[in-house]
Amino acid sequence: MKHLLNLLAAIALLVWGIQMVRTGILRVFGANLRQLIARGVRTQLLAVLSGIGVTAVVQSSTATALIVSAFVGQGMISLMAALTVMLGADVGSALMAVVFSMDLSWLSPLCIFVGVVLFVARQDAKPGRVGRVLIGLGLMLLALRLITESTLVLTQSEVVRTLLLTLTSDITLEVMTGAILAVISYSSLATVLLVAALAGSGGIPSDMALGLVVGANLGSGLLAVLTTLKSSVQTRQVPLGNLLFKIVGALVMIPVIGLWHHHIQSVVSDKVSQVVFFHLTFNAMVTLLCLPLTGLVARAVEKITPKEEVSAALSRPHHLDASALATPSLAISCAAREALHLADLVETMLGGLKTVWQSDDQKLSAELRALDDQVDSLYSSIKYYMTKISRSELDEGEGRRWTEIIGFTINMEQVGDLVERVLQDVEDKKIRKGRQFSHAGLQELNEMHDHLIANLRLAMSVFLTSNVRDAQKLLEEKTRFRELELAYSATHLNRLADNTIQSIETSSLHIDIISDLKRINSLLCSVAYPVLEANAAIRPLQPQADENAAPQTERQ
Repeated sequence: MKHLLNLLAAIALLVWGIQMVRTGILRVFGANLRQLIARGVRTQLLAVLSGIGVTAVVQSSTATALIVSAFVGQGMISLMAALTVMLGADVGSALMAVVFSMDLSWLSPLCIFVGVVLFVARQDAKPGRVGRVLIGLGLMLLALRLITESTLVLTQSEVVRTLLLTLTSDITLEVMTGAILAVISYSSLATVLLVAALAGSGGIPSDMALGLVVGANLGSGLLAVLTTLKSSVQTRQVPLGNLLFKIVGALVMIPVIGLWHHHIQSVVSDKVSQVVFFHLTFNAMVTLLCLPLTGLVARAVEKITPKEEVSAALSRPHHLDASALATPSLAISCAAREALHLADLVETMLGGLKTVWQSDDQKLSAELRALDDQVDSLYSSIKYYMTKISRSELDEGEGRRWTEIIGFTINMEQVGDLVERVLQDVEDKKIRKGRQFSHAGLQELNEMHDHLIANLRLAMSVFLTSNVRDAQKLLEEKTRFRELELAYSATHLNRLADNTIQSIETSSLHIDIISDLKRINSLLCSVAYPVLEANAAIRPLQPQADENAAPQTERQ
C-alpha cells in the first residue's frame, strides 16, 4: 500500500510540476506567445512552426488550443490557420516528451534550488515567475525518477502483474485508459511521460504502452473540447477540428502498433525511447496526413457547428471567452474588446439622441432608452469577467490595463445613464408638450452633439491604442467643450432677454441638456488620464502645506 501511495504521489507531483511550468511560462511570456501565434499564421509552414514553438515552451498542447480557440472566437485568425497551428502544437508536445524522457535527474536539485531562491527573492516580479518555472521543471524531473523507483517495487507484486495483464488483452481498453488518464491529469504530456516511465521500469509491457499513448493523444483532444464546451461556437470549433485530426491518427496507427513494436526493438532497445518516439511519430504522421486537409476539416467543422447569428443590438457578450481565463493576459485582451463593444452600444444611443430632439421621434427615443438596459447588462458581464481574472498572474503593464478597462467600462455605463436621462427629459418636456427649440438653440445643441460624438470616437481610440498624442488631444477637447458650454449658455440667456418664445418654453430643458452633455464629455475625456499618467505626461503638483496631504496630480 505504501509503494502504491508513493507512485500516486509521484504522479501527482509530475502533474503539479507541469502545471507550474505552464502557468509560469504564460505569466512571463503570455503576451509574446500570443503575438507569435498571431504573426505566425501567414503560411502553413509558419503556422506549424509557431504551434511547435509555443507548445514546446508552454509544454501543453491543450493550453495552446485554448489560446488559439480564443483567437478564432475573437475573429483574429481563421479556423483553417488555427487548425494548422494545432497540428504543430501536437508535434511540439511530443518533442518535449522526448526531451523529458532523457536522464535529466541531475538537473532536478539545481532547478529547484535556483527556482526557490528566485521565487522567494522576487516573488511578484519577473525573476520570481522564472523561478516558478524552474521549480516546476525540477519537480517534473524529480517526479519521473520517483515514478520509476515506485514502479520497480510494485511490479514485483503478483496482484499488480495480474491487473496489468487484463489491460493487455484489449487494445480498445488500453486506448480508453490512456484517454481517461490524459483527461484526469489535464495533460497528455504527463500521461505519456508516466507511461514511458512505467514501460522503462517494466511496470507495463511495451505494446500496452503504445496503446496507452494513442489513448493519451485522443484524451488530449477530448480535454480541449470539454474545456471549451461553454464557450462560443467559433471558440469550440478549433478543439473539435483538432480532435478529428487525432481520431484520424488513431485509426491509422492502431493497426500498426504490432509492426512498430516488432521493428523498433531492433533500432531502439530502450523501452522509454520506444514509447516517446512512437508518440512523436504519431503526431508527425497526423501532421503530414492532415496538413493538406485543414481547409476541408475547417469547412466540415463549420457545418457541424454553424456560426450563431448575432444581432449587433444584443447585449450578449461577444468576446468574454471563459476558456481564456486560464491565460490571464489573453483574458485581458478579451475584456478590452468587449469594452469596445460596450462603447459601440453607447455610441448608438448617443448618435440617436440628436435625431430624437430634431424629429421628435418618440418611438426611437423609447428604443434608445431600452438600449441602456443592455448597456447595464453588458457592463455587469464585463465587471464579473474581470473579477475572475487572477491579478496576481498579471505583470505591471497588464495590471494597469486591467484598471483601465474597469475605468473605461464604468465611464461608458455612466454615459449610457446620462443619455437615457436626456432622452426622457426630451420626451417629457418637449415631445409630449409639443414645444420646439429656437433655430439658434437647436444649432448650438447640434454642434455640441457633433463635438461629443467626435470625442467619444477619440476616447475609444485612446483606450484601444494608448496613444499619448491622442490622449493630450482629448484633454484639449475637454477645455474646448467647456468653453463651448459657457458660450452657449450665455447666448441662451441673451435669447431669453430678447423674449424669444421658443427659448423661454424650452429654457429649462436647454440648460439641462447643455449641462448633461458637458458631464458626458468629462466622462469621455477621463479616458486620457491613465494613458498620460503611465507615460509621465502629467506633471505632479507641488506638495501641499500639510505634509500629511495625499499626493495629487495636475489635470488640466
